[in-house]
Amino acid sequence: MGHRALVAYERTDGQYTLHYSHWGAANLKLKHRISAESPFGGDDTDSKWAKQLLAELADGLEADAVDGYLTGENRPSTVVEPKPRATDLTLEEIIADHLDYLHHEAFYVVSPTFEVTAYRTLWFGLQYDSETVDHGETVGNGALATVRWHDGEPVGDGHLKGQFRALKDVVGDMVDKGVFTQSTARQYLKQKLGEWVGKRQELRIPSGETPSPDATLSRS
Repeated sequence: MGHRALVAYERTDGQYTLHYSHWGAANLKLKHRISAESPFGGDDTDSKWAKQLLAELADGLEADAVDGYLTGENRPSTVVEPKPRATDLTLEEIIADHLDYLHHEAFYVVSPTFEVTAYRTLWFGLQYDSETVDHGETVGNGALATVRWHDGEPVGDGHLKGQFRALKDVVGDMVDKGVFTQSTARQYLKQKLGEWVGKRQELRIPSGETPSPDATLSRS
């Protein structure tokens, strides 16, 4: 199956190019694999082509022009696909219209100075937790949470994911019992995430509704 992730590289105009990584979500490894010397996270130091390509994309090169740019290159494999899925996007557009919160396990934002912010995806769909819910949107239907780091390792990543799975199981039962509608269930998931993440981590939710006054929420 892979451990799929999306990676957003900031351009010189403040917009982003969006790339796919089939294995990049595993242990959030791209947090440390992406660098100025290895912009697409190659196993070895990427050659000159990767730096040139990313510089061209940062200056506005369109995705359709990338195939020609790479023709004939003897390129090593990279963890992040060099050809972007889309260009000229805002972060708000990415998290609302491109990020699949079920199938993409992680999301990374890369600054022009190669500061990499890693987010875990948390999907709000309940069809696997409820007997009465048979469908849940995956794109734009979830939250992103950063994790804390210590000695280069994510701290509390597994704990948050386990907490959220248990929460969804309870919320699914509440929907089946008629205590929650799907709308109020989603609001409750957002509220609990806001309480858990608090001020220590960043929480991004596409809807722009603040789940808790104590949560750090990026609106979109």
